[in-house]
Amino acid sequence: MLKVAIVNDSTIAAESLRRVIDSVPEYRLVWTAGNGADAIQRCSEHCPDIILMDLVMPGMGGIEATRRISADFDCAILIVTATVNTHTGKVFEAMGAGALDAVNTPILGSSGQGEGKQALIHKIDTIAMLIHGKAYRRNRPAAAPASPATINPGHVPLIAIGASTGGPAALRSILQALPADPQVAIAVVQHVDQQFAASFTTWLNDTAPMPVRQARPGDRPETGTVLVCGREDHLILNADGCLDYTPEPRALAYRPSVDVFFNSLAENYNNQSIGVLLTGMGKDGAEGLKALRERGWITLAQDKETCAVYGMPKAAKELDAATEILPLGDIGPHLAKWAEHTSARGGETP
Repeated sequence: MLKVAIVNDSTIAAESLRRVIDSVPEYRLVWTAGNGADAIQRCSEHCPDIILMDLVMPGMGGIEATRRISADFDCAILIVTATVNTHTGKVFEAMGAGALDAVNTPILGSSGQGEGKQALIHKIDTIAMLIHGKAYRRNRPAAAPASPATINPGHVPLIAIGASTGGPAALRSILQALPADPQVAIAVVQHVDQQFAASFTTWLNDTAPMPVRQARPGDRPETGTVLVCGREDHLILNADGCLDYTPEPRALAYRPSVDVFFNSLAENYNNQSIGVLLTGMGKDGAEGLKALRERGWITLAQDKETCAVYGMPKAAKELDAATEILPLGDIGPHLAKWAEHTSARGGETP
């Protein structure tokens, strides 16, 4: 039985969420709170598995409540709010504080069916898979490894970054530490729902010193630009050197998958570069980072002390996938130095 709590000051929204929870036999509502302070007190009395957290509430809002609950209690937080599209910055700030994901509040009719119900259930089930440690397949893409004859020889130096819980704030910190025109390409896979991908990219672009845009099928990594995975399907690099999206493998707890992207780079990117695995729940990206290291890439993982959730980097450490483990504040300067050195060498990775 999955214990779920609701934190929302709207009677209508709270009732909508309660009806979704009641409709799934495996879910059990343990309590409801009207603001962040009340939620913290309830957690101390009865900590749930998952909290459905609103953003804007009287008194203590969802961001501060998420930060405090994530630091003191062992439960997952899903942002559920009617203001996702108009409060993009708050959504990603909450994710930086420890929320795993975000989804719009469902609008239910009298029959219990309505817009957004299945999306919410899907999010809850995905988080349940992670916190309960169920099977989480991280298979490589189905495409066969590329032969040397088919690999594009013109690959530019690349920084490939994977992130999940706490990733938006960590990514912003890293990008702000890089020069405005880094002579390397940057590609990012962040666990974020497809409906928020465009807003997430815009949010990064507004704060980063270099242009940030969503990756499109057929794109090639290009110097001075950050390409962000913008779909629920997995981002991959094909043998011809172009980026693409694939629905396979389908049975993964997170879409898009960092492992799928990193593994495609290990197979098809002939310019050994640098892979980075940041904060996040679960193990996605650890095996892919290991594959990159085995192909001669420099691989970095965020340290425990600076992670919002020490899951993915921990898994990488256990696999000996990282050549270095660094605090978040050191990763950006490290990448900037690497990019400068690479540029001085004429694009050859050190």
